[in-house]
Amino acid sequence: MTVDELLAAAAAVESEGLALIARAGSRAELDSARTTILGRKSGRLTALLAQLPALDAEARRPAGAAVNRAKQALETALAARDAELASSERERNVPADLTLPARQRWAGAVHPVTAVIEEIGEIFRELGFTIALGPEAESEWYNFGALNFPPDHPAMDLHDTLYLGQPGSGPDGEGDMLLRTHTLPVQIRVMQHYPPPIRILAPGNVYRHDPFDPSHAPMFAQIEGLAVDEDVTFVDLKATLNRFAERFFGAARTRFRPSYFPFTEPSAEMDVSCGVCAGSGCPTCKQSGWVEILGSGMVHPKVFEAVGVDAERYTGWAFGMGPARIALARHGIPDIRLLYESDMRFLAQFA
Repeated sequence: MTVDELLAAAAAVESEGLALIARAGSRAELDSARTTILGRKSGRLTALLAQLPALDAEARRPAGAAVNRAKQALETALAARDAELASSERERNVPADLTLPARQRWAGAVHPVTAVIEEIGEIFRELGFTIALGPEAESEWYNFGALNFPPDHPAMDLHDTLYLGQPGSGPDGEGDMLLRTHTLPVQIRVMQHYPPPIRILAPGNVYRHDPFDPSHAPMFAQIEGLAVDEDVTFVDLKATLNRFAERFFGAARTRFRPSYFPFTEPSAEMDVSCGVCAGSGCPTCKQSGWVEILGSGMVHPKVFEAVGVDAERYTGWAFGMGPARIALARHGIPDIRLLYESDMRFLAQFA
C-alpha cells in the first residue's frame, strides 16, 4: 500500500467510524462499534497501523500522523457517545414516583477546628495581635534549648518527641532536627528578629507521641500567643485571657490553676466548664466538669536571655491553647477522634 492509498484509507475509516458511532443506539452497540474500528485483532484502524512499518521513513511520518489523527477523533467520538448513552440510561431508570425528594450533594464546609482557629485569630487581632508562622521541622535548640528546657527533660525523650534523621542531624550548635512539639519556636524566631513591643499569635500544627484517645491526638493544631513590652504583668495576661473566654465561650465559667512550664514563671493553666456535661462530669472532661484549654505564664528571664532581649527592661507573658479541645468544649463533641475521621455525617452538622 502506497502512502497516498494509506492516507485515503485512514480518511475513509474515520468517516465510516464516526457514522457507525453516531448510529449506536445502546452501549452494547457502541462497544461493538469500538471493536470494529479499534479492536486489537480485527479493527479497521488497527489494520492500517500495521501497514506503517512497510513504508519508507519519509512516507511513514505523514501517514502515521494521519492515522493518529483519525484514531484521536474516533476515540473522542466514542467517549462523547458513551456519555450520552449513559445519561439516557440513567433517565430511563428514574423511579416512577417523582414525588421522592432529590438527593442532596455534600458541597463541603469549613472544618470545626479551622473555624475555631479563624475565630480565635479574629478575637486576638482585635486585641492588637499579629499572626506569625514558622517551620514545622525545627532544631532541638529552637524547640527546647531556647525555651529553658533542661537537657534531661522527659519531653525531649523519644517516647514524647518525633525526631528526624540521625542524632546530630541539626545545624551546628542547634542539636537534632525534630517535628515541633509546640509553636513556641515561632515566638523565639520573632523575638530574635524584632524588638519589643511584640504581640503575636502563632497558629500551626504540632506533633507528639500522644495516644489517640477521646481527648488526645498525635498531630494537632495549636495556637500560642506572646506579648512583650515594658511593665507587662500577670494581671494583663489574666485580663486578656478572660476577655478571650468571654468573647468565645460566652457565659462559660473559667478558672486558673497553678502549673509549671520551663519557659514561664509563674505559670498557670486555664480551664472552662465542660460543654458536654455542663460540669456534671463525663469522659471528655475526665469526670472533673472542667476542660483545660490553655497553659500560660510570664516569660522566663532565661528565654529572654537566649534571644537577646533585656530582661531588666522588658517583661512578657505567653499562652498556648489547643483549638481541637476548644472545639470539643464549644460544640459538646464527646470524642476528639471524630474530628479526624472525615465522616460526612458528622461534619455536615457544622456546615
